[in-house]
Amino acid sequence: METIYYIWVTLFGLIIGSFLNVVIYRLPVKKGFVAGRSACPSCGKQLRWYHNIPVISYLLLRGKCAFCHARISIQYPLVELLNGLCYLYFFWTYGFSLLFFVYALLISALLVIFFIDLYHQIIPDSITLPGIVIGLGVSLLPGGIGIINSSIGMLAGGGSLYLIAILGDWLFKKESMGGGDIKMAAMLGAFLGWQKVALIFISSAVIGLFVSVAIMMVSSKLRETRVVPFGPFLALAAVLAIIYGNEIITYYLSHVVGIQAVTIGP
Repeated sequence: METIYYIWVTLFGLIIGSFLNVVIYRLPVKKGFVAGRSACPSCGKQLRWYHNIPVISYLLLRGKCAFCHARISIQYPLVELLNGLCYLYFFWTYGFSLLFFVYALLISALLVIFFIDLYHQIIPDSITLPGIVIGLGVSLLPGGIGIINSSIGMLAGGGSLYLIAILGDWLFKKESMGGGDIKMAAMLGAFLGWQKVALIFISSAVIGLFVSVAIMMVSSKLRETRVVPFGPFLALAAVLAIIYGNEIITYYLSHVVGIQAVTIGP
């Protein structure tokens, strides 16, 4: 019976991942994603139901449209697979608990933000603003991080990036950070608390540094023309904080600061 639960949770994650691909494609161009059948972006023909089986359809079609044979982006099976595996991991770690549902919801939102910001350099308010409210709300439930920790995390996340944006605008005489990043940080703080949002800031800066160096090493032309958004770095750092945040923070406080027996939270 336990194996069946794992299978169903993974399948559910794959199906939600397929829906996330629809959101990623339609939300930036303001198309409705609740109703309407999926169609090929190249030829516009509506897809059959068996063309939308998560991961499997992509493999059977060899990454091409069934009608015009145009290439299908690897993003589609990647998002489905990542969402399914994350759901499986959270279920394996937390079972059917509040943390499972909270982290499953958050990871799906982060996947959408990652790809929309990567392609369009925007982070939709329709994700982050409700996310802030939901993060604060679930903190009140039994097993949550608590409304005080959630509120401080929201203010620390959004407020810190807001101050950095003001400083960056003053130094560079142009917009250095979008409002979407600020709201995203506030959402992460509301869900995860101030300790983990501090870890996210440090981790995202390190990840961003490595990616920027890699871009400069690959091509000087790419360095001049490619705008690297900050949202994907925040998303990757948030995943790191969700999975390893407690261990990293406890190790730092115990071995660097010298504080023992620290309780971080869920």
